[in-house]
Amino acid sequence: MDALTLLLTRHSQPRLTQPAPSGMTLENIKQAALRAPDHAGLKPWEFIVCTDEGLSKLGEIFKDSALKSGKGQESIDRALQLPHRAPMVIVAIAKYVEHEKVPREEQIAATACAVQSMQMAALVQGFAGIWRSGSYAQCPFVKASFNLAAQDEIVGFLYLGSSKMKPMPKPRIASDTYFTHWS
Repeated sequence: MDALTLLLTRHSQPRLTQPAPSGMTLENIKQAALRAPDHAGLKPWEFIVCTDEGLSKLGEIFKDSALKSGKGQESIDRALQLPHRAPMVIVAIAKYVEHEKVPREEQIAATACAVQSMQMAALVQGFAGIWRSGSYAQCPFVKASFNLAAQDEIVGFLYLGSSKMKPMPKPRIASDTYFTHWS
């Protein structure tokens, strides 16, 4: 698949099964992240690859967060299972690096670009994925569980695996609705 086709047909897939990317395929995904736009070469990110017991560890963090938030038993039980919706979850963290020319927001954006690059690298190699965020990404307890500083952010959770489902074609979007041209 050429790069333009990949970008124009990009899709997320929420129903993921084994296998997860591994070996050189996973290394390509990691390298794609490390090639994301990065002003001043700060590499303001950390990625935690969760598989097998790592998924359960992430589920325990979500469960403890749900408990501390006073959620009901159904939400607590669900929290334990959330990471197991895929055989791999990559936690994407923006680790702020103080720099006079690169504001915190730009470092978060760089980390987001890295997540996008990882998902595209997975797709082009025959895997599927979905980038999730939600309340656990913003939860102070979850952030503390990853030893994050106040200025750090969990940009999201990239779920990766395989899918037997054929993606539904997306309708073409009228670009003029979102683009204005100045000449």
